[in-house]
Amino acid sequence: MRGRWRLLGRLVQAAGRGDAVSRHELLSVRGHSVAWMFPLLLLAAITMADTTTGAFEIISWTVLVPGVSAAVCGVRTTAVYAVIAVAVYVMADTVWQHRAQTGLPGLFLVALGGAIAVVAAALRVGGEQRMVHMRDIADTTRRTVLRPLPVGFGGLEHAAVYLSADTEARVGGDFYDIQPGPHGTRVLVGDVQGKGLGAVEAAAALLGTFREAAYHEPDLATVAERLEIRMRRHRAHTAALGRSDGDRFATAVLIGFSEDRSDTVEAVVFGHDPPLAVGPAGVRSVTVAGGLPLGMNDLVPGPPVPPVHRVALAADETLLLVTDGVTEARDPEGCFYRHAEEVARAVAADPSGAAPGRLVALVRDGTLRHCRGRLADDTTVFAVRRWGRPPDW
Repeated sequence: MRGRWRLLGRLVQAAGRGDAVSRHELLSVRGHSVAWMFPLLLLAAITMADTTTGAFEIISWTVLVPGVSAAVCGVRTTAVYAVIAVAVYVMADTVWQHRAQTGLPGLFLVALGGAIAVVAAALRVGGEQRMVHMRDIADTTRRTVLRPLPVGFGGLEHAAVYLSADTEARVGGDFYDIQPGPHGTRVLVGDVQGKGLGAVEAAAALLGTFREAAYHEPDLATVAERLEIRMRRHRAHTAALGRSDGDRFATAVLIGFSEDRSDTVEAVVFGHDPPLAVGPAGVRSVTVAGGLPLGMNDLVPGPPVPPVHRVALAADETLLLVTDGVTEARDPEGCFYRHAEEVARAVAADPSGAAPGRLVALVRDGTLRHCRGRLADDTTVFAVRRWGRPPDW
């Protein structure tokens, strides 16, 4: 059963790479396309049925062959099948002669159907090429916002999965990053309110500020304040442009790993669900008093950002952070997905399940299983723990 949902996860990710790409993957065997076999099998079936069945005449059905080819094959292959369909039709009339000739009307139908199929194939291929181009642009945008993280980056073992609710856009407002520096390694995971390019733009602005502040600032509170200021500046800029997304905000969790304190971490929560600490001993919620989301702390009196909390974290514990694509996933009856309970059961059965990679896969598969693959929001699952090696920054 779990394998079924892992397969569903791969299909969701394949769908995110575009209909054209996913179709080509599904119609390939060992990297070689087998799409041409489907119209060939259809042609063979029509020919055999026409020559062996005297009940009714179906040779005119060869017009379907280039039509099927237009749906799954290229333009040249479709043109070849259009010619073959006409040739088979003519042979049925002039060579096999197992019944009275069908005449020119049938021949004209097959020829016209083949020509239309070639044009349809050309239009489909052109649309797929444009789709692939847009996919490449989206991939570049995603890599810019969510940069690839090297193995053991900053002395941390990490794993992450991002699933966009919009499989065509492939990018959304969820964000995460790790930034090592002379003052320790900092981690940021969050979710910008809303969707679309405006959310992506806000996420990129926050990540850019995080990468600089997390490296240079010795105090995690200063990093948090810089993020709050950046969100306000971004809101002011979009509002000055007259855009309707000028009131965006972002929930986030900021975590600091220090080389001097191997048994604790620092955490700042901006209106986000606190992380879970997952280890062989079980699962516990990291108790952190959170504040308002980024961009909203100017609405209330008091400190400009939530306080920095120091929380205990054992060497074998992993911090698990998710966005609301996980916490708000619902099944057909409307029940929310309780990922903490599933993680607790999995770790109790197998303590090695606390590893970041296994945790991320578990929550991803569980989310897809719970919502039957229908993601209502962008979904990010991020897990991180100390790797036991000195950070490389």
